[in-house]
Amino acid sequence: EEIDPSGAISESFEAATESVAGSTRADFLKKFAVGASGIAIAGALASPAGALAQNTSGTNSTKQDIDILNYALTLEYLEQAFYVQAVNAKKLNRTNAHFAKVVASHETAHVKALLATIPKLGGKPVAKPKFNFRGSNGTDKTFLATSLALEETGVAAYLGQVTRVYNDAVLKAAGSIVTIEARHAAWVRTILGLNPAPKAFDGTRTINGTLAVVKGTKFIVG
Repeated sequence: EEIDPSGAISESFEAATESVAGSTRADFLKKFAVGASGIAIAGALASPAGALAQNTSGTNSTKQDIDILNYALTLEYLEQAFYVQAVNAKKLNRTNAHFAKVVASHETAHVKALLATIPKLGGKPVAKPKFNFRGSNGTDKTFLATSLALEETGVAAYLGQVTRVYNDAVLKAAGSIVTIEARHAAWVRTILGLNPAPKAFDGTRTINGTLAVVKGTKFIVG
């Protein structure tokens, strides 16, 4: 309730667990979820550099690619911070701690890659926002629920920008990241006892489409 006073995030998260509706696992996730499809986008929406391209009309291809990369960078900042904090807190059980450690290293690598790529296109990387996860990565239950939401959001976020990328190298880089985000989602689903691949196709989420969902989150604090 503190993180999502409007209920928009919880409603979106329920859609993510729709394929296992009625199961005790799904009920567990809905009860403890403090994240949802769209939370990861909050970082980009709150980016101090205004990285998001809400409207592509009149935008040259290089600038749009830079905007998309900064959008992805803020998403990766959020995920990196979430997992690094979880690892450093040392409150997770052995299985979850191992998952957090591996994924933290992946997200750190993604951040470094994006930080190196954006200047090559003539852009300036956005500053890393300040985060407060409000205990969502401090217990096994809330960690897993939020992790699933973040990873599935990451997949939808990257897929939502595929048709907007002009540079082939940028598209290739984004493609190599989105597959890893999908592996993360499958991994945490497996830990939770959920079907790791519940659907034949993954959905996408536009930037504007997530705006209403993320207004209630308080993960971004500066």
